[in-house]
Amino acid sequence: VSTMNAKHSSEGEEEASGVRNEALGESGHLGEVKRGQVIRVAYVIAALDLTFLFMQMGIVPYLAKNLGLDSVGFGYLQTTFGVLQLVGGYIFGRFADQFGARAALILSCTSASVFFLLMSLSTSAPLLFLSRLPGVFMHGIPGAQKVITDVTAPSQRAGALGKLGLCFGVGIISGSALGGVLSTKVSIYAPVYVGLVGSLINILIAVVWIPSQTKPKSDHHVAEHSNLFSIREIVRLMKFPGVMEVFIVKVFAGLPIGLFMIMFSIISMDFFGLEAVESGYLMSYFGVLQMVVQGLVVGKLASHCTEMTLLRLSVFVFAGVGLGMALMRTVWHYCIIAVPLVFAFSMLATITDSILTKAVPSSDTGAMLGICASVQPLTRTVGPTIGGVLYKQFGVSSFGYLQLMVNLVLFVYLLKSKIPLGEMKSQ
Repeated sequence: VSTMNAKHSSEGEEEASGVRNEALGESGHLGEVKRGQVIRVAYVIAALDLTFLFMQMGIVPYLAKNLGLDSVGFGYLQTTFGVLQLVGGYIFGRFADQFGARAALILSCTSASVFFLLMSLSTSAPLLFLSRLPGVFMHGIPGAQKVITDVTAPSQRAGALGKLGLCFGVGIISGSALGGVLSTKVSIYAPVYVGLVGSLINILIAVVWIPSQTKPKSDHHVAEHSNLFSIREIVRLMKFPGVMEVFIVKVFAGLPIGLFMIMFSIISMDFFGLEAVESGYLMSYFGVLQMVVQGLVVGKLASHCTEMTLLRLSVFVFAGVGLGMALMRTVWHYCIIAVPLVFAFSMLATITDSILTKAVPSSDTGAMLGICASVQPLTRTVGPTIGGVLYKQFGVSSFGYLQLMVNLVLFVYLLKSKIPLGEMKSQ
């Protein structure tokens, strides 16, 4: 079995290399330079996309209130967006596999443009709900991940994907700050207008700087070409060696923390006693931590340790974070816990994405990234209900104890199980 896996991995890397050279039309040193340019452009598009998204997130609660939505209605609005993202993640990934990473990025940026256009026209609650519909194809990060996956060797993938966390940090800090300034100094719709123009600029950047990438498809893919959503395809991907095991770890390791973050706006007011401005500072602190960890730590560790080692490390740190959260009492405790929390979250996301895209054929990486991208919307969809019950019935410490127990079980599982993965370190 290990021989077959090694052969499959070797063939997959050769195929990926061939596709990269064909897509970029270059080889040798010049090819490497062009690949670097394409990756940097993907980072820029992802950072801008996240900035515009966080800009509008800050004004949505106020806009919803002005249009007559109460807290329950606002919850429905958030759930609607989460469900659309959940459904669209896999379809977007399949689209990327069949039509290329550039087409997928253009689709995402176009959807974002329509999203902001409809939001700018939202003068009633129904129109605000209607503006959520383009969210089904708004997947800037998976689109950028697809570009990076296509043009990097498997041994370099974890480090390249990890740097996308820098884009997240830039987005959360600049987006939150700009959204607040524009909405208070200009108008509540100003961040939406900026997002609309910026998304159109992103389309232009993708068209000009991202090369069209055609990937060879197997006969199976040709047969399934017309069907962008196929349960059979999802099941097929999950049957590849190690995929189901790693995906289970990806979903459950961060689930309790995900529930906590969904309830954070309420927890920050009730438990920590923070004002809106202080909550904004805390979010910026998280953004800075994310940038430091993703930019300086994840890539370095990925070059020195095997991915299975890093996967076990992130789960173990997550368990420790759970214990800390169960015992925390003040916002300063939370600021300390945030350091290992961000590390574990970033490492888990990067390493599992890297492992899963290498475990499937290169023609399926988009679909696999789409499935991975559905984890967060799934949490956002079920989170308000489960998180609300946990917080109301058992308090903040319940999130920590749940995090501790789940990750201890996963850590023991990872230690004892023999997940068939190609152990490699970045070069």
